[in-house]
Amino acid sequence: DGHKEGKTNKELYQIAEQIESTYLMHHVITNQMCVHCYFREYSLVADLFEKNRKMRTGMNNTGAKRNLDFSHVFFEGISALCLARNTKQEKWRQIGENSIKTMTKLVEYSDWNFENKLKLLQAELHYLYDCHSMAELFYQASITSAREHKFLHEKAMAHELYGIYLVENKMVAEGLEQLHQATENYEKWGAQKKADEVNDFIVLINLTVDLWKQKTN
Repeated sequence: DGHKEGKTNKELYQIAEQIESTYLMHHVITNQMCVHCYFREYSLVADLFEKNRKMRTGMNNTGAKRNLDFSHVFFEGISALCLARNTKQEKWRQIGENSIKTMTKLVEYSDWNFENKLKLLQAELHYLYDCHSMAELFYQASITSAREHKFLHEKAMAHELYGIYLVENKMVAEGLEQLHQATENYEKWGAQKKADEVNDFIVLINLTVDLWKQKTN
């Protein structure tokens, strides 16, 4: 009947291994990293770090390899910096800072493509070091850059991470506004499942605030 059944990421990776296609392996890993990073499943992104590095050692030193490599830098960096903040483990800070160094070089080649990503990584690093005024400036700069350069999905992520930063630093009203902006942008991007997840997070924050108010009254 002409119907073709889709493959899961696991099945695609197994096929890539069978045909020894590092190119396909890379794209499967990138897709998994993207999904896990957007859903803030940072430990799952971390699980892919080593698989990615082992896979890349088998790739020829070509321009194609270099073009593929940068697509992991952003997801690795965001995940590592969040893990560094949550776990206090030095290895995650080092991975995050290395991602920033790489992204800084990429901005020299194309600020249009990479500026907003670098600024969001820098915001997370400033948050890690408790440099709050700088963190806010870089979150805001990332949002502005993503808007100007038409990266709607990354603008949504920047709003979300800025909102989380604000909520975690007791600026709840401002944080909720950023999270609502994130939801709107995710919906415009077509990522309804992600938008619903952020909305659920907003509901949880509001419930927590209401419970706190009840206890203090």
